[in-house]
This record gives sequence, structure tokens and C-alpha cells, in this order.
Amino acid sequence: MRTVLVVLFDDVQSLDVTGPVEVFHGAGTARPGTYDIRTATLHGAPVRTSSGLTLVPDLSLRDLAGAPAPDTLLVPGGQGARRPDPGLVDWLRAHGPRARRLVSVCTGAILLAEAGLLDGRRATTHWAYCDTLAHDHPDIEVDPDPIYVRDGHVSTSAGVTAGIDLALALVEEDLGRDTALTVARHLVVFLRRPGNQAQFSAQLAAQTARREPLREVQQYITEHPGDDLGVESLAARAGFSPRHFARAFQAETGTTPGRYVDRVRLEHARRLLEDTADGVEEISRACGYGTPEAMRRAFVKALGTAPAEYRRRFRPAPAGLAG
Repeated sequence: MRTVLVVLFDDVQSLDVTGPVEVFHGAGTARPGTYDIRTATLHGAPVRTSSGLTLVPDLSLRDLAGAPAPDTLLVPGGQGARRPDPGLVDWLRAHGPRARRLVSVCTGAILLAEAGLLDGRRATTHWAYCDTLAHDHPDIEVDPDPIYVRDGHVSTSAGVTAGIDLALALVEEDLGRDTALTVARHLVVFLRRPGNQAQFSAQLAAQTARREPLREVQQYITEHPGDDLGVESLAARAGFSPRHFARAFQAETGTTPGRYVDRVRLEHARRLLEDTADGVEEISRACGYGTPEAMRRAFVKALGTAPAEYRRRFRPAPAGLAG
């Protein structure tokens, strides 16, 4: 039986709590007797989440003095994490190192940082607070890109739903891939994202261009990743000179045409690997890579894994829990 202790506080983000809890609960349903999930506040009192929900904890953190350390200590984020309670920070500083796994979701990383538990480690948090975390805690190597980072026994995740991805990875570590995929299917999480996947898709990471011709080019890239998407071809479609197009595209979207095309092609290739039985050679042509080797290089550079391994890890889940 693995104990999962979830720390609660006023103005916590409710989905930071319930997302991972549902993952561990689902795993415990699939494999009874594997997880004992408990929630606790500093003094045992109910808390109000940032969305107005009231959460009633199982116990007080103060009552845990002398109790066995939890297997997993999970610290969610939310507005309350950005205004840390000194008493909670002190408790984390004293008890956090005892947990076998220390986990944060979203801006819960700020609480861990305030307790000194991320010093000398690589970590992430919600994209909107990565700069703040790096500025306030220069001893932490803040990586703003991935959806979660695992550094030894400490794991930090990006904003909100990324906590589900991290919890699934922890379940896979504990109980195996089949159980994790069963839970993912039960939660209708169609894509179990690897930790080094970027927090943003290409379309979200880039701004939408103001001018209609450039917006149309963005849409065309998304719908035709296998076409000739070089600067000259895209500039002709927009009615600009190549030089003017490249400058205007970067000015209005915040990224170069080449980088935008690369991210769209990678996302399209991932979806085809996840959702179809098409061969790697066929997918590489459909996504504009031309050759399987070119696609392999793109995957290794961006995701740290080859297409065949990516498909193996993210194949459709087996039959799972009843709804």
C-alpha cells in the first residue's frame, strides 16, 4: 500500500488536486490495495479553492508528527501557492525530504522552492510563472518548456492538467504501463503526453497573426504539413516577397516560419503515430519530412525518442475500468 498525501490550502487550484487524485484512485480501483490517498491542511480545517469549492481534508498536517513518511507527497498550486503560508512552508521544509517522492503541480513548485526543496534541481511550473520562479530562486534550473520534469525523487509539473500526465507517469512507475494506460482510458485522456513535450502546441505557442494573409498561411500550414512549406512558397501564397514575409511572420507570430512549420509537422506526425497504423515511411512523407531518417532526427531532437519508440509507448490503451 502506497500512501499519497495531498497538501491543501486556501485558494488552491481544484484541478491540481482532483486530477492527480483521480489518477491514483483509478489505479487503486484497477489494482486494489495499491494506494491510500489522504488530504491534509495545516490545521485540519476545510479550505476554499480558487474557484469557490470547499474541500474538507482527512486530517491535519500537525497531526502527522511522528507518523511514517508518505510514499508520495503531492503539493498542488493555485493562488494560495503564490502567497505562501509561512507555517506550510516550514512544514514542507521539515517533512518534505522524508517522502520517497516529492511532487508538485503547477505553482506548487513555488511552495517547494520557498521550502528550499528545489535548490540545485531542474524544475518546471506553469509557463506564466517560470520567469518568476527563476528570478526568485536562482539556485533552481527552471525549464519553462516541458509539461513535467523529474529530477531524482523530486517531480514538478506545468500548469493544471499537466498534473494528470505526471500522476500517470508515477502510476506507470509503480504498477506498470498497462495499469497507467487503463487509467488514462478511463479518464478519457486520449494522449498520454511524455514529460518532455512542450507546454504549448505550435498554434498556442505562436501568436495569431493580425493580417489576414498571414493568418491564412498559418491555417494552410496546419492543414497541409506535407506540402512545400519553404519561405518562398509561403511568401507567394501570402503575396509578399520572401524577405518581407519572413520578417512580417516573425513580428506577428513571435516565431520564424521555419520553426512554426517544424512544430506543426512534429505534432501532425505524433498524431498519426498515435491514431493510425500507417508506417513510419508513409507518415514521414505525409508530414513533409521526406524520409524516415529526417523524421527520426526531428523526434529525437524535440522529444528525445525515435518515432517507433514513441508509437510503442503511446499505443491505444487496452480495455479498462468501467465508467
